[in-house]
Amino acid sequence: MSQFRDKVFEITKTIKEGETLTYGEVARRAGKPRAARAVGAVLKTNYDPAIPCHRVIKADGTLGGYNRGAENKKKILIKEKAI
Repeated sequence: MSQFRDKVFEITKTIKEGETLTYGEVARRAGKPRAARAVGAVLKTNYDPAIPCHRVIKADGTLGGYNRGAENKKKILIKEKAI
C-alpha cells in the first residue's frame, strides 16, 4: 500500500459515529491538500468495515460516492445521526 492510501485509511478510521469529514479535509490531514479526488479514489477501494468511508462527504454537503451505493451511504449516515 502507498503511504497516502495508508494515511487516508488511518484518518478515516478516526471519524466518530455521528460525524463526517469532507474529502478535502481528509486530503489536508493526509498532507496533500489538493488531493480530494485522490481521497475519493482510495476510499472507493475500501471494503473493510473497520474503515468508515461512508463518513466522508463532499465539501458542498452532498454525500458523494460510496462503493455500496449512494442510497446505502445516506441510510447509514441517517442512522448514525450524521445527517
